[in-house]
Amino acid sequence: MELKQKGTSANVGSFKQLMVSMKWTTAADFDLAAAYEDKSGKNGLVYFGELGDLNAFPFMQLSGDEGVGDKGGDNEEIMRITNLDDMKTVWILCWDYGKIQDGSPARFKESDVRLSVADDRGVNHNVILNTGDLGNVALIATIDNTSPIGAKLINSSKAGTLKGLKTLEQLLNIIKN
Repeated sequence: MELKQKGTSANVGSFKQLMVSMKWTTAADFDLAAAYEDKSGKNGLVYFGELGDLNAFPFMQLSGDEGVGDKGGDNEEIMRITNLDDMKTVWILCWDYGKIQDGSPARFKESDVRLSVADDRGVNHNVILNTGDLGNVALIATIDNTSPIGAKLINSSKAGTLKGLKTLEQLLNIIKN
């Protein structure tokens, strides 16, 4: 299913594993990350500096860091999620590492960043980043796990600008405002 427009959504349902894949060929150092809020209200972040864990909380793990030094070509970062039971919300983010360093807008509009979320049953959702906003951080999608009928994947398509990334709160301000 294609989630092309901001606000479009799809039910994720139950799964053994979700695979979140971000691909791009643009010569940019994009990074896939996931900020989260658990059901107790605690926030956290899985990113290239803290890859996460599939067998213990937060039950999310990032494959590594691609495109370092604005390398073009077949770049892909993968995040696997094995359990959402204790999660309220997971925000799937992309940032342009080089542009965050100097506070300038990223190249999202000219890029070919593609996000796909696939479950272990073969159901695949493609989320298209659909924002004209300038920024160097993009909230691409949200996994909302607050409904008793199961998690929902939402195209969030929102951008913001940071100059330096030192705290999770900086990302949460972009996400929640």
